[in-house]
Amino acid sequence: METIDGLLFEIKQHFESEKSREIIDKAYEFAANAHREQRRASGEPYILHPLNVALILSNMGMDRDTIAAAILHDVIEDTNVSREQLKEHFGEDIALLVEGVTKLSKLPFRTSTDYQVENLRKMFIVMAKDIRVILIKLADRLHNIRTIGYLPVDKQKRIAKETINIYAPISHRLGMYKIKSELEDLSFKVLKPDIYNRITSYIAEQHQESEKFIEKVKIALQTKLLEFGIRGHIEGRPKHIYSIYQKMLVKKQPLDKIYDLRAIRIIVDSIKDCYAVLGIVHNLWKPLPNRFKDYIANPKLNMYQSLHTTVVGPEAKTLEVQIRTWKMHNTAEYGIAAHWKYKEGKNYSDEIDEKLSWLRRILEWQKDMHDPKEFMESLSIDLRSSEVFVFTPKGDIKRLPRGATPVDFAYAIHTEVGHRCVGAIVNQKIVPLDYHLKDGDIVKIITSSKSSPSRDWLRIVKSPSARDKIKHWFRQKERESLLPLGREILEKELRKRGLSIKEFLSEKNLSELARSIGFLKPEELLINIGAGKISVSQLIPKGEKIEEEIPPKQEKIQEAEKEGIGVEVEGVKGVLTRFAKCCTPIPGDDIIGYITRGKGITIHRADCPNIRRAPKDRLIKVYWKETKKTTYPVHIEIEAVDRPNLLVNVMTQVSQSRADVCGVTGKSGRGGLASIELEVWIRDLEHLYSIMAKIQNIRGVIKVSRRSSKHGGKYASSNPAS
Repeated sequence: METIDGLLFEIKQHFESEKSREIIDKAYEFAANAHREQRRASGEPYILHPLNVALILSNMGMDRDTIAAAILHDVIEDTNVSREQLKEHFGEDIALLVEGVTKLSKLPFRTSTDYQVENLRKMFIVMAKDIRVILIKLADRLHNIRTIGYLPVDKQKRIAKETINIYAPISHRLGMYKIKSELEDLSFKVLKPDIYNRITSYIAEQHQESEKFIEKVKIALQTKLLEFGIRGHIEGRPKHIYSIYQKMLVKKQPLDKIYDLRAIRIIVDSIKDCYAVLGIVHNLWKPLPNRFKDYIANPKLNMYQSLHTTVVGPEAKTLEVQIRTWKMHNTAEYGIAAHWKYKEGKNYSDEIDEKLSWLRRILEWQKDMHDPKEFMESLSIDLRSSEVFVFTPKGDIKRLPRGATPVDFAYAIHTEVGHRCVGAIVNQKIVPLDYHLKDGDIVKIITSSKSSPSRDWLRIVKSPSARDKIKHWFRQKERESLLPLGREILEKELRKRGLSIKEFLSEKNLSELARSIGFLKPEELLINIGAGKISVSQLIPKGEKIEEEIPPKQEKIQEAEKEGIGVEVEGVKGVLTRFAKCCTPIPGDDIIGYITRGKGITIHRADCPNIRRAPKDRLIKVYWKETKKTTYPVHIEIEAVDRPNLLVNVMTQVSQSRADVCGVTGKSGRGGLASIELEVWIRDLEHLYSIMAKIQNIRGVIKVSRRSSKHGGKYASSNPAS
């Protein structure tokens, strides 16, 4: 097992300055004290995790503040330490880095996807200010996935999926190949263990033969290099399991046909030597056609440079060869971290800033993207896609995802140019709007003031920005028609029931009504009524009475001091307490007490719509207290695509979460959708979030929410993932 002293010693070896070492020691002492009672799932002291994260970053050559922030990166999220305390002890820069890595775990979210999206949005915004945030996050994720085996299998798979879809592509965009390959391989091992084991077993079987082959290649090459007076380091290239699997899929080839299995890397002192070595390799062995790539003359966007060639080597076996300088090798391993300029207190260079253009693009299109699932899909596509460079007639360059069309180009120029696009001229020839742009194309867009977007464009565009602008245009048009329709439907129902339209539809009442249903604005409520998503019967009040009774299936009224229901009333002992059935609070919810006449105190959720109308002088502070394990009823509502075994899948997940179900209702609706309501007995808020997260991951589930009152209001729940 790693020791704390050993890790600290290794970290500090990278710093000569006594002041730097003192700050690292100070960060350790602060973090160790904050995490002193915490243990990891493995049972080890928690402080070992941030120290390992710091070691990964110090091995990359990162600066003192980054290392200190890495040691402190969990103190705001997982302990009682505030940002202000951190700033007071370590300054604004380190506090900003720690805050950037901190998840939004204390804020309310409807679903786990909402939670994940908002954390990523926050991270990207802080990344734009200081890219070191993502370097800490990548090191954090790397150590977590190295030690993932101690977690439950379902959590392992969720983390591995997020890693391979988001964090590995980000590390690729930053040119951090060493981090990327390990993140991918370890995630792949969790997600597809059988295939992972088959590939590793095959490589192990071939190991002895491969070693002999590589040794023969090295001897032949080293002899030639000495003849030409070139100093070169030759090594067998590490096997990247996930990349082998990807090549098998793309090329539809078996393992023994994948060239990657026999590969070497030659590292030399200069670019001139790179090309000289290429000539030597091609003189020794016949190169395969169309397998040479010059990434020195044409670097990848993530700063990667090397010469790649594949030859028919000794014994007529294929061999992949990479040739690069030591500087290129360092960049290939650590990407943007290898070019870091903060060590002397300077900002990173213009070259690095240019390489982060993809980050600014993500920040631009994510501002207006409201659908969390759509955001995640678009982000995954954008991070994984390569780019194509095209030009305006004036010579301005535009970077677009490979496979982009003139419609993508039009929206990249300006939103209105996209909306008014009717045609395109590429290299002085008219092309269809689904034409795939190529590097170097010169594109001119033809527009018309009478034109508007077509839904067919959603099929052909590749850039998330263009897709979102098209969807936004159609959403806006729908809103313009649904808003008056919703108001008309609501007014008609009010007239039918003889209720006052003026009073019911007042701005204040409508705003409160919208919030009780889960909408931020009354316009959203009216639009959903117009679209048929909200029934007017849900909105018509059935009385203003504050609920004061416990549900029939709940425990009988108990004395707080004798039996206790896990609630303590401020300044009062021995008073009868009960839970309100309108909002069914559970441990973890913010709660408030309502003093009833002759019936003790009724406990409500603080955000209960009913409690907002209660007289302030009858409210009293109440708190959850430590008590024996008990369970509480909660209503969970599920919207999903209707399919066979949907309910069975839902009940299986609830059962595996060790929760009792005491009521289930379900029905099929319009458009092939189904709605399910469960009454589940759970232990606390964390237990509820865990159940909701598992249900959300079931195939076809669109939305999972907690019902906040018996009248159908929704509660914006905190995300279960952490």
